[in-house]
Amino acid sequence: MDFGRIGRGTALASEAVSGTPDRSKSGGREPDDGPTLPLDRTLTKFRRWWRLAVVESVDRAAVIEARREEAYTSPRYLFMLAMSAGIAMLGMLLSSPAVVIGAMLIAPLMGPIIGAGFALAIGDYKWLRGSVRALAAGMILAVAICALIVFVSPIQTVTPEIAARTRPNLFDLAVAIFSALAGAYSMIRGREGTIVGVAIATALMPPLAAVGFGLATTNWTVFSGALLLFVTNLMTIALVATVMARIYGFSAALSETQTRLQTMIIVGVFVALAIPLYLALKQIAWESIAQRQIRDTVLSQFDGDARISQLDFDLEADPVSVDTTVLTPTIHAGAQRATQDALADLLEEQVDLRLTQFRVGTAAQAEAAELAAASARQEQQAEAAMADRARTLARDLALVAGVDPSDVLVDRSERRALVRARPLPGATLATYRTLEARIAGAFDGWRVAIQPPLAPLPSIAFAQGEPTDEGRAALALISWAAQRRDMPVMLQGGTPATRELAAAILRQEGIDITLSVGGPLMQANWRTDLEGE
Repeated sequence: MDFGRIGRGTALASEAVSGTPDRSKSGGREPDDGPTLPLDRTLTKFRRWWRLAVVESVDRAAVIEARREEAYTSPRYLFMLAMSAGIAMLGMLLSSPAVVIGAMLIAPLMGPIIGAGFALAIGDYKWLRGSVRALAAGMILAVAICALIVFVSPIQTVTPEIAARTRPNLFDLAVAIFSALAGAYSMIRGREGTIVGVAIATALMPPLAAVGFGLATTNWTVFSGALLLFVTNLMTIALVATVMARIYGFSAALSETQTRLQTMIIVGVFVALAIPLYLALKQIAWESIAQRQIRDTVLSQFDGDARISQLDFDLEADPVSVDTTVLTPTIHAGAQRATQDALADLLEEQVDLRLTQFRVGTAAQAEAAELAAASARQEQQAEAAMADRARTLARDLALVAGVDPSDVLVDRSERRALVRARPLPGATLATYRTLEARIAGAFDGWRVAIQPPLAPLPSIAFAQGEPTDEGRAALALISWAAQRRDMPVMLQGGTPATRELAAAILRQEGIDITLSVGGPLMQANWRTDLEGE
């Protein structure tokens, strides 16, 4: 900004208001070189102090060199990023803030982001391209590792640590701005110990981990919310670093046109980020107001000593869902209907209300009631988690069996699941057994059974009167298939001794065996003539 131009504009405005002619014009003399108004003198002194005491005290070459070293892709950068991503994802799945903070501290993303800001300020586009490549490689690696961890993890529920990164708002932008100012200042002034706090405040890695979680679980609400938070932090840190670098004189190589274009881009990006974040903040504020109004409406139907122990609602549902627990000295028989009508008038929509009343008369009774309500909520949450787990199991079994999920029999109380598979091209009995074992391993605590189609049974190899390794594997597969189909098996061929030995092994597993003379190679076949008896 041209402060001298502002000063001259102020002088002209003062002349126009007071009517006093400009001395330079009336006397025909050239205007004085020095400032004549207090504002001019103050601004001139400030600019001189800033240039000599602040800008000139910075070793810009050393700062740029230090920032360059941290802004490119390297084996160390990728390794530390992978470790940070793994720690962040595990911490968020375990809902452990301490572990998540540890991931923030070792994440090396701040280097290329700050580097991109400085490169943009001085117009070094080779440096800028290197920083962008490092950021892109780091983002892809982090998201891939987090998605892989979630994919193989038995825990795939949205924990509080994950949910906290899915609804960014305008306050997150403000946090990113203040943190970026502190980070850029510390790097310029050589006080890089502050960058630890900046890494925690802006939280670059946890949003990336949440993006990987959303990708692995196909939860696009988590994916989009976490991605918006990461982009907000990334762009804010880079652009604030650009502004700080220009303030400290790092933009001397840029022309006036380049400087003006940069300013327009920075302002435009901040406006583009602020709009969705403002709308999200407005939504959160509206939900907070709605929660207070719903709470007041519910309490208005009870005596003054009543209080709300729990309140959950979903304003997006149709009808609006409200679930609340009230601790009251007196049970009100008509409270359900009256509260539902009052909430419908308040929200101007139909309301599905679930109102639970606990009668309490003393503080001890109130505490006991709250504990009971909390226990009931935990049971409901556990039941909902079990139902979600059962739906996921049914979907996975239906996929590998080639049937509709409705054809999968799931017993949640016994944690059992059974599906009758359709014949799949190229699939053998061993294929179905492998698929069953894979799904059972992914759903620990469940008994999973895939009933295979009526495929041929394998032959049983013997050597020196004992089954070979392949023969024992064939016997195990025959036993599994016969148990799943609950059908008898006939053994043909081999010597009488080997037939009796194979039959004894299968009978120990509860298989109904019939023996028949045949060729030298023992072959197992289904007894289809007895099927259904």
